[in-house]
Formats: sequence, structure tokens, C-alpha cells
Amino acid sequence: MTDRIRVALLFGGRSSEHSISCATAGSVLAHIDRDRYEVVPIGITRSGALVLQDDDPEALALANMPEVAGGDRVLLPTTTDSRELTAIDAAGVARSLGVVDVVFPILHGRFGEDGTVQGLLELAGLPYVGNGVLSSAVGMDKHFTKTVLAHAGIAVAPWITVQRREWEADPQAIRTRLGDLTMPLFVKPARAGSSVGVSRVTSLMDLDGAMREAFAEDSRVLIEAGCPGREVEVAVLQGRDGDLPRASMPGEIVLRPGEFYDFDAKYVDPDRAQVVCPADVDDATLRALQQTAIRAFEAIEGSGLARVDFFVSDEHGVIVNEINTMPGFTTISMFPLAWGATGIGYGDLITELVELGRVEER
Repeated sequence: MTDRIRVALLFGGRSSEHSISCATAGSVLAHIDRDRYEVVPIGITRSGALVLQDDDPEALALANMPEVAGGDRVLLPTTTDSRELTAIDAAGVARSLGVVDVVFPILHGRFGEDGTVQGLLELAGLPYVGNGVLSSAVGMDKHFTKTVLAHAGIAVAPWITVQRREWEADPQAIRTRLGDLTMPLFVKPARAGSSVGVSRVTSLMDLDGAMREAFAEDSRVLIEAGCPGREVEVAVLQGRDGDLPRASMPGEIVLRPGEFYDFDAKYVDPDRAQVVCPADVDDATLRALQQTAIRAFEAIEGSGLARVDFFVSDEHGVIVNEINTMPGFTTISMFPLAWGATGIGYGDLITELVELGRVEER
């Protein structure tokens, strides 16, 4: 079929979430509508090279901890007058990969989810799925996410942000700044996802190790007060034809006592966490979650998709923890599960996102 829409699927990348991105791409390759779309799989190596990859979902299974393998180099268009991609083989011979209609960047973490790749695609004049430069950058940086949401009147967990140089110069001054932040504390890199580098601290004696782990991922670190309550997540989709964004049914992460939702609980030891979707919440809480998710999405000028994570309790109500502008997107991830509970299956969700990306004005 020659009239299929050509989608360049972009995955891998330079961040510590490289393998998660590859696994997400595998899920998309396995479920995208092949009658409607022709897929050009393009991996970004850990060193940043764009290379053509095999269209093989099984090779990208998370259990294999997949990596972007070597392949023909891929060149983006050199002018906005063209959407043609070019492949260069090892001998330097160039061939056309055809004109792409839209790019689907399934990238997590820095140099992919943070606005950098989005800016590159805009410079090349290529339409793409998901959030733009500003919303991607704001959503990736937890400090600025909280700052923007708080300015919009949305409740967030109390926090302080620490620069590496501040910590190295005077760690005791940082401990003093913690003030009334309630234990447990959560120490997070400002710009990382999938809970990479995140630690739960129940004693200030453990703060040094947590800061080392977080600073291994970023030069800025957040220290947040623990918020008691249920961990609930809501998926958001951009509206069609100028309509308001749409919010899904909520899903809940149920953890064993004393646990938190770290990288291992998400990807290595699923028995540590149970996903309940839809979450059992009353009508008032459901409305508050969905309305706040949409407000958060609009506050960062979101487009395409996002997942908004909450703490929910009778005492504090609904508090936003984070907003993810490229949430986990495997078949078992909360974003597609939440939309599945709302009536949109995984394959249809891929179609909806691709079509939104094709018509989005940047």
C-alpha cells in the first residue's frame, strides 16, 4: 500500500532511560495500525547518533534491556521545504527513506523529553507527536514544574531545590534549609524520570547518600516533603479542534507498607506494587482529579499527552506530585491503562496521538 501515512518512530536516546524508551517503541511497533501507517524506526544511540533500526518489536522487549544497535545513519531534512529523510550506509552511500508525515518521539529523560529533540524537529520543519519545546522543558524540570503549577494555584508538595555547588560548599546549610519539611523526605534529580536517582530518606543521616545518588543524574536536586496519601495518576489527551483537553479515569499505585514507587517497583520487581485501574474514588474526588489534571496540562501549555501524578488524602485533598510529558507508554504502563479504563484501547490511543501530532500547530 503506497498511501499509508509514514511515521518516523524515534526512540532510545542519551538519558539513563534509554532501555525504557526502546521497550516503549517495541510496544508501539507491535500495536500501531499497519494498514494506516508505515513506520520508519529510528534509534538514537547513547552517544546521540540517529540510526535506522529493524522493525522488530520482540527485539525491544524490556526483559532484554534493549539498546539501540548500530545501523545506517539517518539524516534529517536540511531545509524546511522537504520532509525527506536520508540514510547513509557504512560505505557512505545515501538512499532516501521517503517523506515522513509525522515523527513520534518515544523518548524519556534528558535530550529527548526535555524540549531538545522537539526543538530539533521544529528547526527541521517536521511535525511531531506530543508536547512542544516549552511544555517539554517545563515538565521535565521538577523545580520549574512545581513553580509553574504553584503560580497557577495548584497544590504541590513542599520542596527546596539544591544546586550541586551549594551542596558541595555547605551541606549543613542545606540541612538547615530543610526547616519544617516533614519526614520522610524524597530526594530527586530535577531532570530525570522513571524514578531514576530517587531516594526515600527517613533520617538526616541518610541524606548524604541520597544526594550523591541524585547528583549522579543531575546538577540540581529537589528535596521534597513526604505527602501521606494514596498515589493516583490521571492521563490527559489534547482536545480535538480546539476543545478542552480530556482526562482519563484515574489509576492507583498500591504499594506494600513502607515502600515507594522507585525504578525497581516500576520495572524490575512488579510484585512490590499493584496497579488498580480505575481507582476506587468517590465522585467528588474523581472530578477534582480530572479537573486538576486538565488545569496542570494547560498551565504548562501542554499538547498531545501527559500523565499527572497525585497524592490524595482526606487531610490534604488532591496534591500534584509530577506531570510527565512523555509518560511510560508500554502496554502495562499507567497512561494506556487509564485510557483503556476510559474506553480507548492501546492501538486506538496510538492512532489518536499520531493524528493529533499531524495537525498540531507549533
